[in-house]
Amino acid sequence: MLRFFLRLGIFGLFLLSALDSSFLVLPFGHDLLLIALVNRDRNSLIWIAYVLVSAIGSIVGVFVIDTIMRKAGEKGLERFLSEKKIEKFKKKIENKAGVSVFIATVLPPPFPFTPVVMTASALQASRRTLLIAVFVGRLVRCTIEAVLALYFGRKLIAYMNSDVVTYAMYGLIGIAAVLSTLSVLTWLRRNKTGGRIPSQKTS
Repeated sequence: MLRFFLRLGIFGLFLLSALDSSFLVLPFGHDLLLIALVNRDRNSLIWIAYVLVSAIGSIVGVFVIDTIMRKAGEKGLERFLSEKKIEKFKKKIENKAGVSVFIATVLPPPFPFTPVVMTASALQASRRTLLIAVFVGRLVRCTIEAVLALYFGRKLIAYMNSDVVTYAMYGLIGIAAVLSTLSVLTWLRRNKTGGRIPSQKTS
């Protein structure tokens, strides 16, 4: 999967970033692709473009979530998240949506990025604040990853090619496939039924 996106270069990075920030679940996929691209082009300043494209791709993915959840509102949120999770995220997001989304954007999995964005959108948090928080958060996270790739890229690639990481990736891909499928099915069911879907949040 990574090789496919790697062949697409900067467009592949944009595409994977957008998918990773939408309803799909692709744990560490974008991060690994960014590291691989920066390491491949370590002798140029194109890593800056990679970081910017990653942030822009994230905005596109989040915009999709925001458009759907803003229209669905808090009632629609109940079809994706359990009441317990909704209350938990509401307490974090109320009056500090920008900070909460920024933190969720910077921190890696298993920190719940998608549920935080969904809740902020459903509660009608400022779209401008939401997108700026995602953009700045991705810039910070991707810049750190790019700098690490510049200095430790070869060691990271060698580690990524080890058997331990390979098997771990197989496991993550399996989990991502299952969770992404459940996420899409939940969204489709939401459009087919007007009633509440039992809480089976996938990410």
